[in-house]
Amino acid sequence: MKKSSHKDSSSGSASEIFSLGSQIDKKNIEIADEIVDTWQSIVDTVAEIVNVPSALIMKVDDPYIEVFRASESSNNPYEAGAREHLARLYCERVIKTRKKLLVPNALKNKKWNKNPDIKLGMISYLGFPLLWPDGEVFGTICVLDSKENKYEKRYEKLMVRFKELVEAHLALLYKNLADRKGLENILNNLTEGIIAHDKKRQILFFNRAAEQITGYVREDVLGRDCHEAFGGPFCGSRCSFLNGSPDSLDQAYYPLNILTREGEPRRLEMTVTGRTDDAGRFIGVIASFRDVTDLIGLKIQLGDLESFAGIVGRDPKMLQVYREIRDLGTNDYPVHIFGETGTGKELVAYAIHNESRRGGGAFVPVNCAALPEGTLESELFGHVKGAFTGAVRDKKGRFELANGGTLFLDEVTDLPKAVQAKLLRVLQDGAFEPVGGEKTISVDVRLISATNQDLKREVERGNFREDLYYRINVVPINLPPLRKRKNDIPLLLEHFLDKAAKEGQATPGLTKEALAIMMDYAWPGNVRELHSAIRFAVVKCRGRIIQPDDLPLELRKSQKERPSRGPSKKLDPQSVQAALDQSGGNKAKAARMLNVGRATLYRFLADFPDVS
Repeated sequence: MKKSSHKDSSSGSASEIFSLGSQIDKKNIEIADEIVDTWQSIVDTVAEIVNVPSALIMKVDDPYIEVFRASESSNNPYEAGAREHLARLYCERVIKTRKKLLVPNALKNKKWNKNPDIKLGMISYLGFPLLWPDGEVFGTICVLDSKENKYEKRYEKLMVRFKELVEAHLALLYKNLADRKGLENILNNLTEGIIAHDKKRQILFFNRAAEQITGYVREDVLGRDCHEAFGGPFCGSRCSFLNGSPDSLDQAYYPLNILTREGEPRRLEMTVTGRTDDAGRFIGVIASFRDVTDLIGLKIQLGDLESFAGIVGRDPKMLQVYREIRDLGTNDYPVHIFGETGTGKELVAYAIHNESRRGGGAFVPVNCAALPEGTLESELFGHVKGAFTGAVRDKKGRFELANGGTLFLDEVTDLPKAVQAKLLRVLQDGAFEPVGGEKTISVDVRLISATNQDLKREVERGNFREDLYYRINVVPINLPPLRKRKNDIPLLLEHFLDKAAKEGQATPGLTKEALAIMMDYAWPGNVRELHSAIRFAVVKCRGRIIQPDDLPLELRKSQKERPSRGPSKKLDPQSVQAALDQSGGNKAKAARMLNVGRATLYRFLADFPDVS
């Protein structure tokens, strides 16, 4: 075998390991540097003790054999990486018989006449097979000499010991590979999608569920940069590798809306975990995700969803809002939210942002009504130093701060006409100039606007530009006032009471009388007023159950001003008690069984406290 510059073939890529076939493929197994160094020490030690020019660890690559490690000496004709056809070599006999071979002097045996090793001057040989745990031959460990050498028994025993050490390493590599193969089989049978990639975003693993959920085929994505494979960051703005590889990554969980390869929108729940090597160094991530599109759609359809994206409510009007938020998750269309003060417009805007692929980017809210007209343009678009009195330095505007994310303009009808014109240009061109500046700044921003006024009527009155109206009102969302979804009040109360308990203001809840008052109240301030009322009551009740006297004055006053209606003619204690017993105490179910509204049932129970 001649010296060769052939590259050491011991290194295998991580993608080869992750994409194993149905059987364990040992050809391209990655042998750790520590093991390679140990094997090098073995051949150097053997050559020195046995006093031969050449000690080798050979690796089979049928029909060839490769010098995997060679002793380092000036008179060794073999070099790591050299390859030769197996035919007629000493090692061929060892590999075929899987037994020791001793050749004291090949020149005295005609069967070795055509042995290429003799041409290199190596006339004596002692070799042993190296086996994987499953019995397959890895290669050989051998010594060769340029003179006749019968090799003493003690040297044979030494070679056997080193053979056993090398085979112990092979057993360890085999176990690790088998464990990986077993892990892959497990991951491929999960219903959750699994993606793993390294620090360079090269995809190492993509299981069957990931194929089914995304529509992408593993052969098309393995080994590729994940941003290129999916036509952009799979995780949208939440991708931790947008600006290069991070130094570390803890576990992250978030909802994610994607488009499959066929363009179908799907909602996922994603968990991303950092991966480290044995030394604790960050080497990449593994992401698991499940498709909850149909589950959430079914819950919305059945009315079983009590909250979505941080919004509480199960009234049909709110379920429609949930559908709209979900549908907006895979696009960047401008959205305009209409609703009375306190209905939660900013909460809905944030939900739209968080459910979208911009969810990891900035969400920048601006209350247009709260900013003085003279500073509004500067607040939105920024200014340069010296643009006006008091502009002592350059300042970024809200549009620039929201680049890559979402800008929320609340009370957008309060924008001055000049600012409306500039806003229109940003929506058309994605560019603007700061106040007093000449340099054009380009931004990638999704706009969500909101108002408690009729935007179309403001256009008719000449207060709002018609062309801007059509730009921002691409997808309108109407939020119902609380008085039109009163069945959500108990849910909201439970939510706010849980929140108060986490803040150290726990209370057992409300009496039926207090709840009846809250159900009857008109709530002109909507959910915001409800939240304030429950905070007031929690403080006043001092940890006891909330009574009517613990409620704000406005609620108690409105109750006193209402005419006494007495018990509903539809209900009687016996039928109500029967319905409560049948529903297991669930008042919402009991109200449906009695064919009355939940508020009617609560009022009845307040008048008849013995019924429970």
